[in-house]
Amino acid sequence: MTAFNIVRFRVKPGHEAQFIAAHRGRSPGFKGFRGGHLVRTGERTFCMVGEWANFKSLANARPLMIGILDELRGHLEDLGGGLGVTDPVSGESVANLPATKPAARKRGAARKAKRKKRR
Repeated sequence: MTAFNIVRFRVKPGHEAQFIAAHRGRSPGFKGFRGGHLVRTGERTFCMVGEWANFKSLANARPLMIGILDELRGHLEDLGGGLGVTDPVSGESVANLPATKPAARKRGAARKAKRKKRR
């Protein structure tokens, strides 16, 4: 069953560009990792969302993910409340929400577009 991990970060002032650059082009090579996204959620806040083939693959990769986190700690600010520099959560998908299909074009609009190309 597909699993996801989501990690919340707050970056130190002036470290945003380095933090983003450290994620761009990174191919961690974790077994079962389907890909992920670094999402800017605020002025200096980000979430990393990773998709995994299953929860076991995610769990097995945790030591390697901690290694990557260790490389990034210098860019991160403590979140407070005893969390440290990350607020991680993970679990198995329980519902899949399909993408919205684009609206069908009207036949007349397609014909007008073809006529314009011919001219």
